[in-house]
Amino acid sequence: MMWVFIFCGIALAGLVMVICYAVWLAHKASDLFSEVTVLAERGGQLADLLAQIEMPEDHSLAGVSQPDHGRGSVVDDVG
Repeated sequence: MMWVFIFCGIALAGLVMVICYAVWLAHKASDLFSEVTVLAERGGQLADLLAQIEMPEDHSLAGVSQPDHGRGSVVDDVG
């Protein structure tokens, strides 16, 4: 008869552990969902900022000068 109490104690301990794990998992899921919400808000802010960028009508770069970074603009023909 003693073995019944032992198995009931083990089952009760297992049940407590499962409940503790479920509570911990619920907290982690809540944290994850709040981070996803923040990420969605940041994505909306990024979309708003990108919508504010105005592209010129002429998409060519003919009138734009390229910066010289000191690499030299003369190409030597070694041949």
